[in-house]
Amino acid sequence: MNAPLELDWTTANQQLLVAHFARLRALLDDGDLALAEAELERCAARLPAPAAIDSLVERFALSGFERDILLLAAGFEMDAALARLCRETTDQPHASFGLAMAVLPDAHWSAIAPLDPLRRWRLVEVDEHAGLTAGRLRLEERVLHYLAGLNELDHRLQALIEPVPQTGLMADSHQARAQALARSIATAEPPLPVIQLAGDDPTARQDVARSVADALGAQLYRLRASHVPTGAHECTALATLWQREAALLGAGLLITDADAHPEAVPALVGQLHGVVFLSTREPLTLDGPTRLERILRPDAPAQRQLWHTALGERADALGATIDTLASRYRLAARRIGEIAALAEGQDPEHIEAMLHAHCRGDDTPLLALAQRIDARAGWSDLILPDAQRRTLEQIAVHARHRLRVHHDWGFADKGERGLGLATLFAGESGTGKTLAAEVLAHELGLALYRIDLSAVISKYIGETEKNLRKVFDAAEDIGAILLFDEADALFGKRSEVKDSHDRYANIEVSYLLQRMEAYRGVAILTTNHKAALDSAFSRRLRFVVNFPFPDAAQREAIWRGVFPAKTPVEGLDFGKLARLNVAGGHIRNIALAAAFMAAEAGTPVTMALLHRAARLEIAKRDKPVAEAELRGWT
Repeated sequence: MNAPLELDWTTANQQLLVAHFARLRALLDDGDLALAEAELERCAARLPAPAAIDSLVERFALSGFERDILLLAAGFEMDAALARLCRETTDQPHASFGLAMAVLPDAHWSAIAPLDPLRRWRLVEVDEHAGLTAGRLRLEERVLHYLAGLNELDHRLQALIEPVPQTGLMADSHQARAQALARSIATAEPPLPVIQLAGDDPTARQDVARSVADALGAQLYRLRASHVPTGAHECTALATLWQREAALLGAGLLITDADAHPEAVPALVGQLHGVVFLSTREPLTLDGPTRLERILRPDAPAQRQLWHTALGERADALGATIDTLASRYRLAARRIGEIAALAEGQDPEHIEAMLHAHCRGDDTPLLALAQRIDARAGWSDLILPDAQRRTLEQIAVHARHRLRVHHDWGFADKGERGLGLATLFAGESGTGKTLAAEVLAHELGLALYRIDLSAVISKYIGETEKNLRKVFDAAEDIGAILLFDEADALFGKRSEVKDSHDRYANIEVSYLLQRMEAYRGVAILTTNHKAALDSAFSRRLRFVVNFPFPDAAQREAIWRGVFPAKTPVEGLDFGKLARLNVAGGHIRNIALAAAFMAAEAGTPVTMALLHRAARLEIAKRDKPVAEAELRGWT
């Protein structure tokens, strides 16, 4: 005789459910109870894993009577014979708690108490219009599907909650943190603390949470903090639905951007149990037990290792490039993995340029608060005294060798303070401050962003600080050079505290000083009035470059280099042009205006056209120009 084929779980679970309904019919005097219970035992023995009803009983700590109430409500929906018996027994068109009390063994009134499992977790609902015992006993649709073997997220939560995707590339430190957390949770006694994953790396925070859930054999779902309701009733309803889902799915919850809604999130979290993560930049104050874990962007050595891992065999040929990538940019591990994947199949000659382009964010804007500057100027375009040029070259050297000095040679181990390259460019308008920033960006291969101070500064208390944080956080990702042009408006001397606005203004300046010092990239501040800067601010600057007004020799050099090679010129006397006592910015304006005049006239650029253009430029200035400076131009 052949052995019976092993049943799959779904079929075996359905057969067990049918056997349960047969037992209930026997309790209603339709069938032999002993035979029904024997068949129930045979069906249970054939299950390769616990039946849905048994899992439900265990997860919600249900009594035998409460289990039978669920089965009675389910049978009324799924078994026509059982539904008919219920109607005939009670003369009512539905199953009721009164019927359950009358026919089911071990009955107890507390089974449908509001705070007991059946109603607390909304496993069943009772229509009390006809009274508590005579009212309709209805099984929640989600629970009905679960008993039938379909375990999917409640449709009411699908618009709010989504599965957390698989982890990407992770730093070794983050993997170790996830493993330690998983071991701690697995051995902890309830109630489990809420785990706050705080820091500047949102993708790593999510990957750590997902890794912990994977190690615990649990699913992980994500709820954005912006979707958390603010009303008490709605918040409680959401908490109840999720707690039921957590038990049915064997799942944990990750709430992202938690610090963006510091009032709504704690109210929800206070009602949750089990595995709950908060992803937040700064920790929240919670009433219940909590555990704080700092998840920060990988440092430069860790990023170097991540690049080697992500690039695999190609990394050996990109050794110097990888050091540069790790030094210039501060990317999340997942982002490094994504960029490395884009290099698959690329021409080896173009991989380096492609990697840099994606790292510095050529395909995406930084922020609405910043303007991208296309840096094309080189050292030959910058006319400065030797001392200033050497200082600029030192800025480039410091930026280029940060990984070696700070990390390989151990200076970063002495402390994080002062590792940034906060720089001040001081000088009159047009003396080359912005051009020098372009030269540095071009030399280092970094993106250059000019910060729109009118967008950053806000009259509302605390908003300026938030805007500055957005700028620095976004710039950290791509190692961008930040140019705060004409920064006097924001970084002037801190005022005496006369009212609350003065107090908050000083707080914002202090916040800026701290971020400038901690920023791992190059931040350049330009000012026309160096004396107006707060001395406390000046002390935290790594470099100060004074841009002098160009002398005659420097002006002549600027004039000689201002016209592109393709520009037609005729009869230009650069010595006479250099007599005009204006800075390089004005020289460029004059040359450009004269070029347009020449294009209109169909002639080369001449001294006469430059004379006309100079008159127009001079008219824009408050400072008069001596006629001798223009003598001999025409």
